[in-house]
Amino acid sequence: MKQHRKWARVAAGAAVAALVLAGCRGGGDDDSAAGPGITEEACPDAVNKDNGCIYLGAISDLTKGPFAPLAVPITDAQKAFWKKVNEDGGVGGYDVNIDKYIADAEYNPEIHNKKYQEMRNDILALGQTLGSSQTLAILEDMKSDNVVGVPASWNSAWDFEDQILQSGANYCFEAMNGVDWAVANRGVKGKVLAIHYPNDYGGDAAAGVKVAAEANGLDFKAVETATGQDNQAGAVAAVLKEKPDLVYITTGPAEMATILGGAAAQGWKGTVVGSSPTWNPALLQTEAAPALEAMYFQAGPWGPWGTDSDGHEAMREALADVKSPSDGYTAGWVWEYPLLAALEAAADMDGGITRENVAKAATELDSVDYEGMLPDEAFNQTGEPNDVAWRQSVISKVDKTAPTGVSIEQEMSAGSTAKDYDYTEPCFALN
Repeated sequence: MKQHRKWARVAAGAAVAALVLAGCRGGGDDDSAAGPGITEEACPDAVNKDNGCIYLGAISDLTKGPFAPLAVPITDAQKAFWKKVNEDGGVGGYDVNIDKYIADAEYNPEIHNKKYQEMRNDILALGQTLGSSQTLAILEDMKSDNVVGVPASWNSAWDFEDQILQSGANYCFEAMNGVDWAVANRGVKGKVLAIHYPNDYGGDAAAGVKVAAEANGLDFKAVETATGQDNQAGAVAAVLKEKPDLVYITTGPAEMATILGGAAAQGWKGTVVGSSPTWNPALLQTEAAPALEAMYFQAGPWGPWGTDSDGHEAMREALADVKSPSDGYTAGWVWEYPLLAALEAAADMDGGITRENVAKAATELDSVDYEGMLPDEAFNQTGEPNDVAWRQSVISKVDKTAPTGVSIEQEMSAGSTAKDYDYTEPCFALN
């Protein structure tokens, strides 16, 4: 089992949240001997009316935050995932409901914590907790509650936390692979500039860029930038001043397009690789589209919507009514597989599905059936991160003919930097 470490930023985030919201707890009724979030009574609008009900929570960014265009499809895909599970009979005599406890935290750690307090007595697990700093703000409470959670993020901290069921390469390894790929395939040989949000999402990727820059003999500089399209003048100015061969961006989609488009409009030419959450197909309808087609590549944890796998096919079938595909759907779907595996394993344990058994089962998973969306061995909670963390990712290019505007340029692989990296602590701890 992984070693548990209390990282300074985790503790700090939890402390701030505790000061703001001390004593706030949900007031749900526990009407099952199994504990909070699981009832013998059927789910609302149950598929299987003879089954009991497992309630999952989802704390997302559904309106005001920078990831709302991705978070809405993420959440819709997770609803569809569990609907399919229920249509296949449910889990251990229960249907799974992720619809009842959905909260919008606006990408704000304090609101995220507040929303968790409101639902913590009513859910068995978190089917979604969006954001790195946001999830860190509730992590200590999750541990005390024995609540496991599915992150809508790829922070390297999650590899060191049994409570968090992460799928795909983290931002740090993804960034290492992106830099290695750009050096090998885009002629990058001078300077790399990492532009990122001033939080653990941005810092985690920037740390990976720095490691890969050093491994490839590149000059490195990092620039923090705030959320909001109107706040990117400084980032654009940094690109024009530094004239890097490679810009690695870790922001939201709107900020990424503003930075790339603004620099390109003033004559900069180079390569941009964006962390996975920087892409939204709607960007192809903006003035930045020509620059995106010429210079942007997306680092990502798995193949986009149109990929040929059993899991992608199941997702597309379950979301057949979707008129505008987004890889928010793809991410939302993939992320639920480890939680399904933990529920299924807990159902076979003495005492059945409880918070405690789900948490224990999760630590004993050495593989997960992703139906081909990821290799089964991409999820492994049974060893130290340096030995079992998944280091492979993909690179996608802008492709107007693809359903979500990107198609795979480089298949799932790990570059030499990620392969050789001695992974003993979360990458953002290096900053």
